[in-house]
Amino acid sequence: MNDSCFKQVVGLADIVVSAKDEVGVCDLCNGPMRVQKTFEHEGRTIEHGTFNVRETVHVCSERCHNDDGTLFTKRAGSVVRTIMPNGIVGYDVMVYVGLNRLLGYKQREEIKAELEERHGIKVSCGEVSNLTRHFLEYLLRLHHMRADQLKGVLEADGGWPMQVDATGEAGRGTFFVVMAGWRKWVLGAWKISTERADLLLPCMRDTVRRFGQPCGAMRDLGRAVSPAIDELVSEMQLDIPVLACHQHFLADIGKDLLKPDHSALREHFRRTKVRPKINNLIREIGRKIGLEINETRQAVLDWQERDDYRLPPGRDGLAVVRNIAQWIIDYKADLSGLDFPFDRPYLSFFNRCMVGLRAMDAFLRIPPDDKHVVRMIHRLRRIASKVSCEVPFRQTVKQLQRRADLFDELRDELRLAKELPDKESIEDLDEMRHQFEAWTTALKDRRPKRGPGKNIRDAIDIILKHVDTHGDNLWGHSISLPERTGGGIRLMSRTNELLENFFGTMKHGERRRSGRKNLGQDLEHLPAEAALVYNLEHADYVNIVCGSLDQLPLAFAQLDMENRNRKKKWLPSQEIVNLKKELQLSTASLSPADRRLVRTDQMNQRIKKAASSRAPRILH
Repeated sequence: MNDSCFKQVVGLADIVVSAKDEVGVCDLCNGPMRVQKTFEHEGRTIEHGTFNVRETVHVCSERCHNDDGTLFTKRAGSVVRTIMPNGIVGYDVMVYVGLNRLLGYKQREEIKAELEERHGIKVSCGEVSNLTRHFLEYLLRLHHMRADQLKGVLEADGGWPMQVDATGEAGRGTFFVVMAGWRKWVLGAWKISTERADLLLPCMRDTVRRFGQPCGAMRDLGRAVSPAIDELVSEMQLDIPVLACHQHFLADIGKDLLKPDHSALREHFRRTKVRPKINNLIREIGRKIGLEINETRQAVLDWQERDDYRLPPGRDGLAVVRNIAQWIIDYKADLSGLDFPFDRPYLSFFNRCMVGLRAMDAFLRIPPDDKHVVRMIHRLRRIASKVSCEVPFRQTVKQLQRRADLFDELRDELRLAKELPDKESIEDLDEMRHQFEAWTTALKDRRPKRGPGKNIRDAIDIILKHVDTHGDNLWGHSISLPERTGGGIRLMSRTNELLENFFGTMKHGERRRSGRKNLGQDLEHLPAEAALVYNLEHADYVNIVCGSLDQLPLAFAQLDMENRNRKKKWLPSQEIVNLKKELQLSTASLSPADRRLVRTDQMNQRIKKAASSRAPRILH
């Protein structure tokens, strides 16, 4: 009874709806229309739930034919605008599934359960996947159909700064995205086998053809993106600045500067096993404290409020020693989250060990009365003292710290020491450029000509080499707007952080949905059009392509109606340029298509049979 009442509330189950619209006259001869047939079929929509509809199809009384030879007919417009062709599911169901799957990051079972519980619509998990795929296909068609309107808005802005980047996971599922920097719209997204200039160039050409010429380009320092953009600018004779991302510029210098010494420091820690030994000590003390751990935590809080450095006796003292050890291995708390080379985790670990050693010396000036506590803190001190007693530690850290100080100077000059300033003016950029050039000149004077300063000399040479290579692309962020848009100047971003954050958001959502840390398989099967879905979070984009998200199903329905009308008039469907043929160049060692070919039973049997046979010798 409950299920029956629920179906009556949320839908039109067991009710047959008649769809018989006023059809007017024939579009070909202006003659009257008559009923051709009436048939009944099921429908499922968010608006009406599950229902049965009796639909009437009309045909021209004069038997007019379309250009393809079929009779001219008209279906009920209310049905055509509601239900997808060759199916029973409504456009609004497809939009509901697509948005929840791709923007809500929900699993198929969740969407299936919500549709049934809230709207009385039953779909299978496989149908959820199919509807998601159809949603992306429709969204791509709509994006291309509204390209002229989007292009007009971008031109009214004075152009659009082209930001390009690619991402993947463990060498799989490479996404390439072109974004309009000021509007933050994804203009194009493609799946490529690997990041190569000859694969990136057709994608950028297609974007420029659809949305007009960019007013500037922002890129990283990759060996594929740089020549691809340079060739695009050359062949289209674009007079635009091609800028290098300051963040990537710093990262490249930092890796060349710090990676050798930082890797050597990591090997010193692995060889001495400082962190595993501290972890073992922490676990051992935890077992000694036992079930009184909560009381001892409160004792540690009380000890932190005291002015003297005396350690308490008993379990409370063991808990303090345990927390000191935990403080040492919690070196990641000093990191900013920007990854290497902006964060140097093993240098932070070394610094915590040294600070911890000095603190333990202070605590031991007046040792506690409990010999167990004294023994444990001496044991912790012996473990941590390896970083100060061994010569390789001190030599490596000394070189790494010098180079890190030099790198931090560069970060200060480019004002990327912490976060990118929210609002920068032309004066700020001019001042930054003059200070950077003056610092570079002073750096040349600081370079030791000879003597024992080989390490710092090599470090300065690394920085100057990068400046010579990329210096011309570091500046030029002021874009002069055309007079037709009101003139003036607008600034491009100094980094490619917009796309980096976009990829981070997309991967974070995929991890939420799948629960997997490695997204290689997920990105490999995720269509490229999934990047376009994030445009629906921008109200200005939504207003152009469909007016509002509530009208998105109707916009998809109009695409199908336009295609049917064009087909009846023997006209080709709307142009959808497919770059799959141009992007099929496979330079990856084992691409997904090749993997499916190699992992067949026939391939295994063929090779094993040939390996175990005696092939006939060919005589020349």
